[in-house]
Order: sequence, then C-alpha cells, then structure tokens
Amino acid sequence: MDKLGGNNATVVNGSIDMWSFNGHGSFQHLDPRELRVLVPAILGFICVLGVACNLTAMVILFSNAHRGKLSLINSLLFNLMFADGLVLVFSVPFKAASFSKASWDLGWVVCKTADWFLQSCMAAKSLTVAVMAKACYRYVSNPTKQVSIHLGSILVVFFFIWLSACSVTIPLWLFATLQRRIRGLVCVLVVPPEAQNFMSVYVKAYPLGVYCAPLSFALMYFWKAYGQCQRRSSKTQNLRTQIRSRKLTLMLFSLTVAMAILWLPQWVVWLWERHIAEKEIEGVKPLVSSLPLLLTLSAQLLTFSLSLVNPLIVLSLSEEFREGYRGLWRRLTLRKQPPPKPKPGPHKPSAVLSPCPRPETSVELRGDNSFRSSSSQGPSKKAQPQTEQGGGDMEIDRVSLKDGIVLPDLEQFWHERETGSYNDENDPVPWEHENDGGKK
Repeated sequence: MDKLGGNNATVVNGSIDMWSFNGHGSFQHLDPRELRVLVPAILGFICVLGVACNLTAMVILFSNAHRGKLSLINSLLFNLMFADGLVLVFSVPFKAASFSKASWDLGWVVCKTADWFLQSCMAAKSLTVAVMAKACYRYVSNPTKQVSIHLGSILVVFFFIWLSACSVTIPLWLFATLQRRIRGLVCVLVVPPEAQNFMSVYVKAYPLGVYCAPLSFALMYFWKAYGQCQRRSSKTQNLRTQIRSRKLTLMLFSLTVAMAILWLPQWVVWLWERHIAEKEIEGVKPLVSSLPLLLTLSAQLLTFSLSLVNPLIVLSLSEEFREGYRGLWRRLTLRKQPPPKPKPGPHKPSAVLSPCPRPETSVELRGDNSFRSSSSQGPSKKAQPQTEQGGGDMEIDRVSLKDGIVLPDLEQFWHERETGSYNDENDPVPWEHENDGGKK
C-alpha cells in the first residue's frame, strides 16, 4: 500500500469519492523482470540473515536471564529483537511475494492485516527504544545501585508497549480492502467520505506519535545519560562501572540513531502520498502526481533492513554479546571452551622454578645461616593452622631426621644451649638455672 491515487469507486447506490492507496501502482512503469527478481532477492537476503542474527541475539539474552542476569535493559533489547524477528518472518516474505506478481493473490486476510502488522511492529520498536532510553538514564545515574526487577513487571511493560502499538494502527487494518482493477486484484486502503476528516488528522498525528515523539524522547535521555557518563568519579573502584555505562549508552544510542535514519524515508513517502491524496480529493492538481520510484522502493528496503542492522549494532558494540556469540558458536560446533591461562604474578611466577638443593647438615653451617632461616620461616609458620602445628610436628621431625635434614628452630635451640648465647628472657630451659631457693 505504497502508491495512492484518488478515484471514484462506483458502489450500488451511486458514485462517491473514496481515498485509495494502491499498493502496486508505484511499480507499473518498472520492467517486471527487474522487479520480480531484484527486489525479492534483496528482501530474501535481508530476511535470512536478519532472522539468524536476531534469533542468536534472543538466545543469548534468554540464556543470560536464565543464569540470573535479568535486567530491564536486556529485557527491552529482547523485545526489540523479537519485534525485528516478527517483521522478518511475517512481513518480508509477503511483501516479496506481492512484488513478484502483478496482482494480489495472497487473500483478503493477508491484505487486511499485512500493513497493520508491519506498522504495529515498527511502533512497538519505537516505544521500546523510548522506554529503554529512560531505563538507561536511570542506570547510568547510579550504576552501583542494585535494582531487582521481577519477571511479572517486565511482562507488564511488554503488554502495554504492544497494546499501544497495536491500538494506534487500527485505522490501517480497518480501511484495508481488496479491489478489482484492470490488472486484477489489488490491496488498497480505501477511506469512505465520513472518515476523511478523521484520516486527515490521523495521517499527520500518527507520524508524530510513533516516530517523532518516541525517538526525540529517547535521544534526549541518551544525551543526558552520556553526560552522566562523562562525569569522572573520584573513586577508583567506580571507573570500571563508568566505562561499562558509557559503552552501554553508546550502543543504545546507536540503535536509536539507526532507527531514526533508516525509518525516515518511509515517513517522507507516507506524508507525501497522503498529501497527494488530499489534493486529488479536493480537486486540486498536485505539483507532483506520483512519487519517484527510487525513493518509494528505497524507503521500503531501508525499513526492512533496520531489522538486520539492529542485531549487528549490538554485536559490534557490546562485549557481553560478543562473548555470548563466541560461547554459542563453541556449543554449536561442539568445541570445549579452553581453560583461562593463569596470569603471572607474585604468587604465580611465569618461569619454571629450579629444584632447591637440600640444606647442609654439617655443624659448620650452624650460625648466621641458621638464624636467617629461622627468621624467614617464622611468619610462614605463624600463618599455618593450629591443627597442623599440633599434630604434624612429630611427623615432620621423623621425615626430616630420616632425610638427614635438621630443622632451623631445632638447630638454633641446640646452638644457643651449647654456646650459652641466650639471655634470661629468651632462656628455653629456665628451670636448669634456678638455685635451690627458686631464684636464678
């Protein structure tokens, strides 16, 4: 329903003016071989690749939510990918089929719901982006705050988004019908005279409520969120959170800009068509009787390509999604995830340690070396649990004597006992130096 033209539709009671939007008149001067091959081929490429990308993104978001990473922003991203998937699965194939044939042979039900379904999905995407911008601003304003959201609350948000989107596009479903023309059946939007005043207001208010207002709201909040990200925190531990918030804002802002740019030509065509229809109904010849073919065709292709661009933007700008794509690819190809390589540090040296020689047991080494060994072993022995100290000393002594090793503490004890180099405070056996009266 892209080409419009005023016509006088003859009914039983007489001739009345009707507002008709012909979906195939735009291409009546195009070579059928070019139209029936090129346009369906481009739409088929967009459909196949877009379904694969959106389905993969939805699987990653669902697995993250299943692992406990449920958040409002990820849920809204899931809703955006879901709407893109609906457009690619249910709208693009029918649009490609209608382009490949000269007359409409998809039935009355498809004619009645095709344009309404497409516009409802696009409106749901626009409203989702607006809610996502508000959620992103709240997150960036206080990224360290733990916000718990329940699945029921998310479902309520989804319900109101889709209810609003499907309600605002009801006139497109109400006035769509099949008409028989010279080339056969065509799917058109016919407005009876009693509804022309309503449609004159609707065709101007609909772009404002579905395109201009939500995207302007989203861009405003993304700009404010980016300003919050630019304020550098004085605490070092919050720098990583700020970097993550900035990347998230950039990704969601890119989604909004892509929607605003790729959807804009379709709204230019929408307003232009309705303006021509109003002039023809008033009996005034418009300056341009028909839209340029390239503009009309490009507007539709760009609108459908938006459903492919969205998951590609998320994949290219989100580190979490890139990791999810890699993990999903490993599971699909039955590859085991390689263990993470240990990073070298003070407790994990990168070089292989050479075996240490056994300590000498001769008496000549008892002295400064034994004192240094005892002082270096002191802190490590204090860190051991008390249970190991109590029950493991005898076992350690047996092993050390069996291997010919003299423990440093034991060596220092006998060295001070033989040389008498201890003082009263550090005397290991004070009872040996007490006199008969109990005094030293």
